Amino acid sequence: MIIQMSQGLGKTCAIFFLTLIFSLPLGIIIALLRMSKNKIVSKITQFIVSVLRGTPLMLQLLAVTYGPYYIFGVSVSRNKLIPVVVAFAINYAAYFSEIYRGGIESISIGQHEAATILGYSKFQTFVRIILPQVIRRILPSITNEIVTLVKDTSIAFTVSYQEMFTIGKQIANSQTSFTPFLVAGVFYYIFNAIVGFVMGRVEKSMSYYQQ
Repeated sequence: MIIQMSQGLGKTCAIFFLTLIFSLPLGIIIALLRMSKNKIVSKITQFIVSVLRGTPLMLQLLAVTYGPYYIFGVSVSRNKLIPVVVAFAINYAAYFSEIYRGGIESISIGQHEAATILGYSKFQTFVRIILPQVIRRILPSITNEIVTLVKDTSIAFTVSYQEMFTIGKQIANSQTSFTPFLVAGVFYYIFNAIVGFVMGRVEKSMSYYQQ
């Protein structure tokens, strides 16, 4: 049982890490579009974010996995990791974008003006001055979302992707035992403990930017 669930853990980790790789930078892009001075771009982005945040991740996962077949007649990819990661990345990017936006807007306008006086371009100001402070301020919220992501990976069972929870559920049904669920719970707890420790170290390393 442990060996089988360990194999599922590998797929759970794949969902977790790939989602972060794509959603974290995508969230910044969405946040900047949301803050665009172009009202059309800003409103469209705001609407998309509201839809992604206002509908269940499970529904979005089903839509991305099976939607292309029902709407366009396109066969669903045999590698279900692809639609799973796409759905997770888009959903979490929407949440991260709002966290980024709140962090960016919390920086005083005076810092932008000071950077302009010193000859920084808008891009240089954002990357060198604003972004490091934003990251430090939003780390607790980002950590909370990452912890939630660890648990949300179990939703992949709805499209029969063989991650840890799905395998645990199959073993529990075949053995008529609740033990596999307890083992899965321990795995998730340890995973989240590691995430919490790592993020805590990252937050401590960026204490230089704390105001």
